[in-house]
Amino acid sequence: MNSSVLKNIIRFVGLVFIQVLILNNINFLGYINPYLYVLFILLYPFNSNQSIFLVLAFLLGFSIDLFEDSGGIHAAACTVIAFIRPNLLRFSFGISYDHQNLRLSTTPIGARLSYIFISIIIHHFILFFLEMFSLNHIILILKKTLFSGIFSVIMIMLSLAVFSKKYR
Repeated sequence: MNSSVLKNIIRFVGLVFIQVLILNNINFLGYINPYLYVLFILLYPFNSNQSIFLVLAFLLGFSIDLFEDSGGIHAAACTVIAFIRPNLLRFSFGISYDHQNLRLSTTPIGARLSYIFISIIIHHFILFFLEMFSLNHIILILKKTLFSGIFSVIMIMLSLAVFSKKYR
């Protein structure tokens, strides 16, 4: 088995268990909840088969939905993020992404932060909109999106710093 495939399997399973067993029990002020499992979608190899990636993103969200009994909202949000990821990468990294010579750990911090922040905000907006499914609660949806998004971005950036080979 390819080491990249094994690393992605371990990352998939590990992030699902961390999310389900630890992070889903964190709920600050009633509307701030970190979603670290999105890190799998953000770090998945950029030059991989897009169809397999979409299926894996759906399965990631579906796994979280099974444990949370949330009716498919995580699967929908993950699938949308996986689908638009090439556009987000092109927006954040420009020509580096177009030439397929991109490694997230070697990119400038500003481009990396914009990629992660935009991805997380879109994911969270879709997630919370589908959870509420009403424009009457748009202020609450935006508040949950913003605060959970900022908290998730901080956790993702810390995770990348801790587990990056550059800092070992």
